[in-house]
Amino acid sequence: MSTNTSATSTPDRPIALDGEADLDALISEHDRVLVEFYTDGCALCASIEPVIGNVARAHEDLTVATVNPRDDPPLIDRFQIKSVPTLLLFENGEVVGRLASGFQGGDAIDEFLSGATT
Repeated sequence: MSTNTSATSTPDRPIALDGEADLDALISEHDRVLVEFYTDGCALCASIEPVIGNVARAHEDLTVATVNPRDDPPLIDRFQIKSVPTLLLFENGEVVGRLASGFQGGDAIDEFLSGATT
């Protein structure tokens, strides 16, 4: 992971994470993080990528990242990833919301971000 961002700035596009260590570092550095758990070859995951990019640009107080849990299998158990794409919202290092209902459009993700609960 190479981000060149500080805790006070957020990138305007999703950050590709390599695994659990990158994820832990990111959520410790940023107050609010949305992470998409995806797998290669997943059509729904590929179709949500541009939406996630738009979300990253639209929310200045949010850092957005993607991670493939198959590249680091402990992530699957740790975050109970049962389907992809799964979106997890972290606030102050804690999971505060989960959206695991397949493809979601920008409006649905915005609604999720404003009222996230686990």
